[in-house]
Amino acid sequence: MKGLLSVLVVVALLVGACACKQKSVEQPAVTATIRTVDIDEFEKVMTQPDVVLLDVRTSEEFAEKHLKNAILIDVKQSSFREECLKRLPAGKTIAVYCRTGFRSKSAGNILVEEGFNVINMRGGITAWVEAGKEVVTGQ
Repeated sequence: MKGLLSVLVVVALLVGACACKQKSVEQPAVTATIRTVDIDEFEKVMTQPDVVLLDVRTSEEFAEKHLKNAILIDVKQSSFREECLKRLPAGKTIAVYCRTGFRSKSAGNILVEEGFNVINMRGGITAWVEAGKEVVTGQ
């Protein structure tokens, strides 16, 4: 009987201790986003210090013309996700573009899955050039 009483006392103490533990207040999860903007808004965004400019086209397209200070990571490569995680700094907004906006939207979705906030340029570098904005050539 004493053994059973001892077990019941221990169980009661454990239950009480568990009930007294403070529950941690969970912070709402920060949700990564993708936002598509026109070229004028993109131009403003890409010069901010907390933004990394990412070109997701092929190396041939990049060599033909690209935006100044852009990093090239080809979204068509199977290693795209891994390269982004390796080369893009966490906590930075990624300003992404391609030729017309289709590939950059796909790339943006992958980046959002990895926790990045993404700004996508509507119309891509084609719209950029048509607007008379500056590009550079070569690697």
